[in-house]
Amino acid sequence: MTGYAQAVADLATGNLSLELRGVNSRFFELAFRMGEEFRPMEPVLRERIGAGVRRGKLECRINYTAKEAAALPGEPNPALLQQLARLSEAALKAIPQARPFGVAEILRWPGMLGDNAPDTEAMQAAVLDLAARALDEFQQSRAREGEKLKAALMERVTAMRGHVAALRPRTPEIVAAYRDKLTRRIEDMLAAPDHDRIMQEVALFAQKIDVAEELDRLTTHLAEVERVLTAGGAAGKRLDFLMQELNREANTLGSKSVSSELTQTSVELKVLIEQMREQIQNIE
Repeated sequence: MTGYAQAVADLATGNLSLELRGVNSRFFELAFRMGEEFRPMEPVLRERIGAGVRRGKLECRINYTAKEAAALPGEPNPALLQQLARLSEAALKAIPQARPFGVAEILRWPGMLGDNAPDTEAMQAAVLDLAARALDEFQQSRAREGEKLKAALMERVTAMRGHVAALRPRTPEIVAAYRDKLTRRIEDMLAAPDHDRIMQEVALFAQKIDVAEELDRLTTHLAEVERVLTAGGAAGKRLDFLMQELNREANTLGSKSVSSELTQTSVELKVLIEQMREQIQNIE
């Protein structure tokens, strides 16, 4: 399901923010957009976010903006600066095609800005705190969307129940009409007996005489869909399976059709099932 959350923190050295953006996907995908100073935290963040989200395509963005006082320290570390210059000169001699250091890279070098550089441990602790807050807000936004999806699915389950309930009492009449039609065919055949043709018609009748089992299974599967939706939790994969079973019964109902009414009901059921299947791809 889609979702968005943001958490911010005002640190002594600058402002830190963490965003979570999620879009629909059948699987779980997580991508990060953040500065290199945060890369060591990626495994921990991936584990914590993955523990809370099982489905969806997520993007985690971490932004840090240094405050003016912190961004303009007195001077870079002279000794470290000279050492870095020597190492850079040696590297460029050995590899002439290499790119020289940029000013921003030099200033971000560990220890270059001395005590004015952000405290790594404090920064990491702040990131984890923001991740927890953002994930909680993200889950709440998805839960609100989930309630809307649940209502839409329940509406279609009710519609399918209505089709099944309307068809069940009509089944004996449909079977009786087909029996009369078959009787007339057999009477015509008896005028010029064709044993193989009679056996084919009897076999066809035996196959299509009763759709009660299909209607019972449809009712059972619909009850399970309602139970799963009501129970909450991760339900996407189970609902996927139930849609396959519902579609199987709707197809069987259509293949055993002996009237336009049965055929139309089968089509209506499959339309509703397909609508539900599309929505279920968004459910964790």
